[in-house]
Amino acid sequence: MCEGCPGPALSVTRRSLLAGLGAFILPTATATATAPDLQPHASCWYPEDLLHWRPERDSDLPFNRSTVPLAPRFAPPPVNRTARSGQARVSALVSFAPTSGNPSQGSGTADFYALSHWAYLDELVFWGGSSGEGLILAPNAPVIDAAHRNGVPVLGTVFLPPVAYGGKLQWTRDLVQRDARGGFPVADRLIRVARTYGFDGWFLNAETGGGDARLGADMRDFVAHLHAHGRGLRVTWYDAMVASGDVDWQNRLDDSNAAFFDAAGTMFVNFGWNKGGLLSSARRATTMRRSPYELWAGVDVEANGWDTHVDWDAVVPSDRPHVASFGFYRPEWTWKSLPSGRRSPADFHARDDRFWSGASLDPSRPAAGPWRPPAASVADRSAVTALPFATTFNTGHGLGWYERGRRNSDAPWNHLGLQDRLPGRRWVVRTDGARPDVVFDFADAWHGGSSLLVAGPLTGPATVGLYDVRLPVSAATVVELTHRSAEAVHVELAVTADRQTCFLSAGTLHGPGWRTTVLSLGALAGRTLDALGIRLTVPGRGGTVRWRLGRLAVRDAVAPAPARPRALHVIAARPDGSTAAALRLAWQAAPGPVRHYELRQALPGGGFRFLGGTCGHAYYVPALRRTAGEAATRIEVRAVDELYAASVPAHVTHRWPTSR
Repeated sequence: MCEGCPGPALSVTRRSLLAGLGAFILPTATATATAPDLQPHASCWYPEDLLHWRPERDSDLPFNRSTVPLAPRFAPPPVNRTARSGQARVSALVSFAPTSGNPSQGSGTADFYALSHWAYLDELVFWGGSSGEGLILAPNAPVIDAAHRNGVPVLGTVFLPPVAYGGKLQWTRDLVQRDARGGFPVADRLIRVARTYGFDGWFLNAETGGGDARLGADMRDFVAHLHAHGRGLRVTWYDAMVASGDVDWQNRLDDSNAAFFDAAGTMFVNFGWNKGGLLSSARRATTMRRSPYELWAGVDVEANGWDTHVDWDAVVPSDRPHVASFGFYRPEWTWKSLPSGRRSPADFHARDDRFWSGASLDPSRPAAGPWRPPAASVADRSAVTALPFATTFNTGHGLGWYERGRRNSDAPWNHLGLQDRLPGRRWVVRTDGARPDVVFDFADAWHGGSSLLVAGPLTGPATVGLYDVRLPVSAATVVELTHRSAEAVHVELAVTADRQTCFLSAGTLHGPGWRTTVLSLGALAGRTLDALGIRLTVPGRGGTVRWRLGRLAVRDAVAPAPARPRALHVIAARPDGSTAAALRLAWQAAPGPVRHYELRQALPGGGFRFLGGTCGHAYYVPALRRTAGEAATRIEVRAVDELYAASVPAHVTHRWPTSR
C-alpha cells in the first residue's frame, strides 16, 4: 500500500495499496533539515526504534496526545429509501500529510484536507509509512480529536513495504519478534502508544514478500496478541500476507488469509475483488461467526475520485442485503485534485460534498449515475446526544479567525481539532419553490473561520435540515440562533420532537450586524428532540436570500464561564532574529469541562492577535511576531466551553532581546 511508488504497473488482480504514498515520500534527512527546531510532528518509528520509546522521554507527546473521548452516536431513520442502517459501513484510509514532517497541531494554510463527513464513517485510518521515513505512524491529535467528537475511531498504520520499494524482511521479523515468555514486545508497545496518544487501534499492512510458514504463523499470533491484549482497540488486517508467510493478494476471504481475519477485528480486502469473490467472502465470514460487514471491499479513489469505476451492486446491491462494507483508499482526492487557482476552502467543500452526498448535493435524493455516494447506501450517524450542544459551523480551517463576529486575524490556518460537529446531511432542503444554495462560507463568521450561508432565489418557504439529535427537553431548554441577513427574511426554527415538527418564529431579520435570538422549547418539556432545522421565507412574493447562521446552541441553564487554565509557562523558545520567535507553551488543564483552548497575543495599545487553538494542554507557536519594538509580549490562553464561553485568561510574558 505504498502510493504512487515508481515501478512497473500492477495488474488489476494484484493491485495493492502500493498506489499512492509516492508523492509524500521525503528523505528523512531533507525533512529534518528544513523543519523548525521546536516544531512537533506526528510520531513515526521503525519496529526496533519503537521498543525504545517511553512516554516520559517523548518531548512531542504533549502536542500529540488527544484529549477528546470517543463520543457515542446513533443512526437516525435514513433520509432516503436506499440507505440502510446496520449493514454496510465505510472505512477511509487518508494521508493528511507526509509520514515525516507532519505537524502535530495544524499549520498556517487553509489549503488542507478538512474532512468533515464523519457521519458516514465507521473508522478512519491515519494512512502513511514508507521505507525511508518510518513504518509505524501514530495519528496526530487534531485528527483524533475531530473524529472522536463525531464518534469515529481512528487507527494508526503499520506498513511493511514490498522489497521493490525498500522493504526489508528483517523489519517483519523485528515486528513479530518474541520475548523470553513467548510474548510480542512490539505489539505491547503498539498498545501502549495507542493508549498514551488516545487513538483507537492499528491498521496492519504487511506487504514484504519472501517469508515462510514460520513467519506467517508468528504474524498470525502477533495479530491475535495485539487484538486480545489491546482490549477495546481495533485491529484491521490488510489482505496481503498469507498463511505461507509470503505476500499474495487474494481479493477475497479464503483459506489463505482466514486465520489473520480470525485474529483481527476487520479485514481490508484488496482492490481486485469481484462479485463472486465477495459473495464467497461473506459466506466464509458467516461460517466463522463473524459479520460480513467486518470486511472492507477496497475502493481506490486516489486517481479518479468519483469517476472511479466500481461494481457497487457487488458490495451494496439495492435489491437485497448488502454483501460487505467498503473501504475508500485516499478519498482526499477531493482536495489533492483541486486545480491551481481553485484551491480555496469553499472549492474544497463543494467537491467533498459531491463525493459523499452525490452530484445532487442532497442526500435525500441522491442523483442516479455511475458514482454511488455513501449517502445513497449507508445510513448516516449523529453524535449530538447531550446538552449543552453548540456549533459555530467551524470546519477546521479558514482564511482568518473571528471571535464574536470580529475578525482578529487575517492569517489562514488549519486545525481539525477546532472543527465543530457539523451537519451530517449536506444538504437537505424542502421547498416547493426555487432551491437556494447551502454552503459553508469563509468570508464571514461569528466564531472560528466559517459560517453557514443560505443564498439564492427564494420563491417559497424553504426548510434546511441541520442536525439529527437525541436531546432531552426540559422546561428550561432554549435554542439560541446567532444570525444575520443582508436582505429581509423571516426565520423560523424547525423543531422535531417525537417525529412531529413544529416551527418557532425567530422574527424577520434584516441588517448588517449579528443578532442572537433565544427561543424557548419549554412547551416540549419531557419529550426528546429528534431534529433541528431552519425555515426561511422572504416577505411578499419572494426574492433573494442571503442569510448567515454563525452559531446554533441548545442548552438548559446558563453555566458559569469555565475556569482559567493553570501554570502556563514557556517550555522552550527559539528566536528568529529580534522580531520573531518560535515558542513551546504548556499549561495545566482548567478544572471542569473544556471544549478547547485558544491562544492570543496582546497588542500594544489594546487588541489581540489570534495565535491558535488546541484541545490539549500544550501548543507550539511557530512565529510570535514582535510588535512596534515592544520589550515583551504578553501571551494569553483561555479555556473555551461547549457553548463558546471563554474563561479569564492565564498569561505568560515572552521578553525580546535588547538591541546592542
